[in-house]
Amino acid sequence: MSMLTHGVERPLGWAERPALISDARKARLKRIALSALAVLSMGSVLTALIALKTAIYVWHLHA
Repeated sequence: MSMLTHGVERPLGWAERPALISDARKARLKRIALSALAVLSMGSVLTALIALKTAIYVWHLHA
């Protein structure tokens, strides 16, 4: 039997198990993830603005 297909014929018992995370914990994790995404987005926008300002400054410096 191939190592790649070994165990494929077994039933997926883990798929029928209930979720181990409660709904309140899921909601809290979702809020944390969304706020982390917002912080990263604001950071990338701030970085882009600083890069743009620097590029304009250097362009005017050499002109």
